[in-house]
Amino acid sequence: MTETIHETVVIGSGPAGYTAAIYLARSNIMPLILEGPVPGGQLTITTDVENYPGFVDGILGPDLMERMRDQAKRLGATIMSATAISLRNNAAPFELEIEDNLGRAGLIKAKTLIVATGASARFLGLPKEQELMGYGVSACATCDAAFYRDKHVAVMGGGDTAMEEAIFLTRFAKRVTLIHRREGFRAAQVMVDKARANAKIDWKLNYIVVDMQGTAKTGLESLTLENTLTKEREQFDCDGLFVAIGHTPNTEFLGDKIAKSESGYILTSHDTTTNIPGVFACGDVADQVYRQAVLAAGRGCMAAIDCKNYLENLG
Repeated sequence: MTETIHETVVIGSGPAGYTAAIYLARSNIMPLILEGPVPGGQLTITTDVENYPGFVDGILGPDLMERMRDQAKRLGATIMSATAISLRNNAAPFELEIEDNLGRAGLIKAKTLIVATGASARFLGLPKEQELMGYGVSACATCDAAFYRDKHVAVMGGGDTAMEEAIFLTRFAKRVTLIHRREGFRAAQVMVDKARANAKIDWKLNYIVVDMQGTAKTGLESLTLENTLTKEREQFDCDGLFVAIGHTPNTEFLGDKIAKSESGYILTSHDTTTNIPGVFACGDVADQVYRQAVLAAGRGCMAAIDCKNYLENLG
């Protein structure tokens, strides 16, 4: 029996992964896509996407990803509901240990890999955080905002995601307090201005969350805040906390086989090539600055072209 060695396996299914698959398929390289634990990536937990070109009135994040998925599939890509667990080697044919959505293990081989696994939300690391996850603590306003209708919620963070979460939550919550460790923000000024203009958003600047009160039975009851300037602490009553403090690139399955930045993002050259010949990276897994869907899609296109050229040069 002949062992299957795929021409290309695309690991990840956000804008970068799907776009790479679309371009590969149109080049007559029919890729296998490993969808990963969150099919569609971060955009599936986003509501209105108004900055993706071509949609005059905007589009819902899940709808955009469904369109990309359907397009990749129509053009010939094979989609597998599985997650890459480990890369066994650093030379072709690459061996990937995988696990499907039923927990079954497997092994697939490929001549080339495109890593588009994105980045996952980062949490505070407080003792109560995981206990209260889903009981007052969340990292996804789109998923959980409806549970806080007419309640008081807090958002922790100072980037674009924090502003977006706070603004979205005002559709449901009676009051939203944005907590940030300093007075300046990483968020784009237009996002800060939009949040400032929302009368339902209060601001708690120069503060961090150092503890939480509540149980899975009672839900989150309050937060302990610490002033970053004076170190004084105070109790802050609220019904929910949405953590929006950044993301961690999903590169654990690669181990130390691939070159990464200090913060774990895959290092690429001016194109999408990595230190391993035949392995390419695109999207948020290799972008710690912009993290935008349109840029991820563009880099997915680049990865597909780089991959196609590499395969052609193999002869």
